[in-house]
Amino acid sequence: MNVKYERQLKKGVLEILVLQLLSQKRMYGYQLIVEMKEKSQGLFEMKEGTLYPILYRLEDDELVKSEWSEPKDKEVSRKYYVITKQGNEVLKELKLLWGNFSKTVNDMLGDDCYE
Repeated sequence: MNVKYERQLKKGVLEILVLQLLSQKRMYGYQLIVEMKEKSQGLFEMKEGTLYPILYRLEDDELVKSEWSEPKDKEVSRKYYVITKQGNEVLKELKLLWGNFSKTVNDMLGDDCYE
């Protein structure tokens, strides 16, 4: 596959995937990277340089908020991200939009796009 085009396709869905993961539980950055890779069976391998700008944008838009954990024993404090009420509402809208978008694209591409 052409890496340039694959990257562009992935770039367009990262925000919705991050919101989806955060709708399930609060997570810190590295945890999000691992979950994204595992749940996508390696299709979405994000680097920190990709993830953190997304988190900062979502935080600026008040779709997620961050909170620091209290250090326990030898564990360090971590910055956790949590989806907000507004973030959940936007996620619902994005899921509907994605459903319509992907159905239309699949219809236009036809059955041979699954070969």
